[in-house]
Amino acid sequence: MIATADLRAHQIARDFPLLRQPTSRGKRLAYLDSAATSQKPQAVIDALVHYYTHDNANIHRGVYELAERATDAFEEARAKVASFINAAEPAEIVWTRNTTEAINLVSFTWGLANLGRGDAIVCSQLEHHSNLVPWQLLAAKTGAELRFIGVDGDGLHMLDDLDAKLRNVKLVALSHVSNTLGTIAPLDSIVPRAHAAGALVLVDGAQSVPHFPVDVRALDVDFFAASGHKMCGPTGIGFLYAKRRLLETMPPFLTGGDMIREVGYETSSFNEIPWKFEAGTSNVAAAIALGAAVDYLASVGMDWVADHERRLTAYALRRLAAFEPRGLVIYGPPRTVDRSGVISFNFADIHAHDLASILDTEGVCVRAGHHCTMPLMEKMGWPATARASFYLYNTEEDVDQLAFALEKAATIFRL
Repeated sequence: MIATADLRAHQIARDFPLLRQPTSRGKRLAYLDSAATSQKPQAVIDALVHYYTHDNANIHRGVYELAERATDAFEEARAKVASFINAAEPAEIVWTRNTTEAINLVSFTWGLANLGRGDAIVCSQLEHHSNLVPWQLLAAKTGAELRFIGVDGDGLHMLDDLDAKLRNVKLVALSHVSNTLGTIAPLDSIVPRAHAAGALVLVDGAQSVPHFPVDVRALDVDFFAASGHKMCGPTGIGFLYAKRRLLETMPPFLTGGDMIREVGYETSSFNEIPWKFEAGTSNVAAAIALGAAVDYLASVGMDWVADHERRLTAYALRRLAAFEPRGLVIYGPPRTVDRSGVISFNFADIHAHDLASILDTEGVCVRAGHHCTMPLMEKMGWPATARASFYLYNTEEDVDQLAFALEKAATIFRL
């Protein structure tokens, strides 16, 4: 008998057409790679098709009805995202292509204008390359120092020396949730201490906002970046949240059409926020479809999504633990309260890529590699890991299929 919570996940999965298809080998598809990209519900696909079928026009320019409809839908989507993360106003949401571009926007605008020799930037040892490389380049350009909050063997943040690390710091840039280990950053402790030290805080929310309720005002973060494709939306659209007072003082990131107020041959003046940061024709269709994704997630309820993923992760940890006597090692925080629905693991001497290929023959999709966290992998001594990641449409049946596929791998390698 299917548990009530799992029954709802089965019902939700029916909203995602891709999940209904079998693999080329005729296996049921168990998609466990939502940390890389999520699948899309029919409502989001329909929003894309509807825009191109009925409302396609360039925004902020035309005064005819079609252009006004497109503009209204585009700006309505911005308001939906603002409400979803409890921003003070839609103007605090800047459309970007993804989390990576949002972080780079802050680095190239606020960072270049505010950092110099003698200043410091603090990250953690868990960071995705997208929340590390921009700060490496910024430090090289400005002479600022790059420091790191250490993590222990379970991937938990070590904060004993945080106050020392915060001396002369202008920016703390952290992943809300580790894409490799699922570790949830203790922002309730870090953010007030960073602010007390005079630093601003940027949060990479790519792995948090899709999976549990996020309130940027309650967190009191200064910048928050996320990607639409990880939260049931399309690829090519993301957003940066920033407090109004910061956006108003930051220079433009890219220049050209739509981000200007007046242009002369010698000088130009720039648009109001958020449009000052949105040069050229935006990805209008994707923004509107991200608005539909936000509607969908809100209708499901983010509290339910968080509770479901926590239960499913606990179930998966129990199932995987049965393979530990044969050499399976699970990485990350041991308590589900400290982690999201991401489980990285290795199985005896099977290389992670070989393991993922075997799992694929049984219809199980997991990621294998360094997960864009090469420094973390080197610190931990892991050449690679396999990673299963869960979302609102995953069920205990998916986990059971993973366990069955791991049994096949054990048989092949005689474990």
